[in-house]
Amino acid sequence: MFATTIAVIAICVLSYFLGTFPSAIMVATSKGLDITHIGSGNPGTSNIARAMGWKYGALVFVMDAGKGSIATAIGMFISDRRLGYLCGAVAIIGHMFPVQRKFKGGKGVATGAGIIFVMYFFVMLLLSVMWVISLKLTKKASIGSILLLPLLPILFALAGAPAWEIWTTIGLGVIIEIRHTANIKRLLSGNEPPVSGASI
Repeated sequence: MFATTIAVIAICVLSYFLGTFPSAIMVATSKGLDITHIGSGNPGTSNIARAMGWKYGALVFVMDAGKGSIATAIGMFISDRRLGYLCGAVAIIGHMFPVQRKFKGGKGVATGAGIIFVMYFFVMLLLSVMWVISLKLTKKASIGSILLLPLLPILFALAGAPAWEIWTTIGLGVIIEIRHTANIKRLLSGNEPPVSGASI
């Protein structure tokens, strides 16, 4: 029992630091930019997309989603779906609150998407299509993220997920929505900047 507890803690620590991998910062730095001093200052997909265009935003999304997918897959491989979700959730926390950057990180949408990719691929595929449509219609990356999160529990239920998984998505969704408070305020005031090249 003790050995098992230590192993779970070790895997969670690994998942946390995996979540802290600075995808957005690395992509921006490769072009001579400091994304933490551009736009909202958030090192995530939406701010990269607004500052550098949707192609770079998509690259960061894939990289950040990979963090959630890898953490989730490790947890499932070591034990089961419950540990998979736990590792994925810890990766989200690492992405949001990276210790290396004074706990100032992204908002968790892409990393959370990585969890869904592993658990329910077709749900993730549907959400991705809906997010792209939202981006093309509104030219604002945050709108799709904010509006699609409440659909997660419904889609999970339709996919036949057990109750505990549905409640898990609700909990994670609430945390991510809270992280979008600033975006919601800017959207309501009409000050949320559009994504460069979103019409492509």
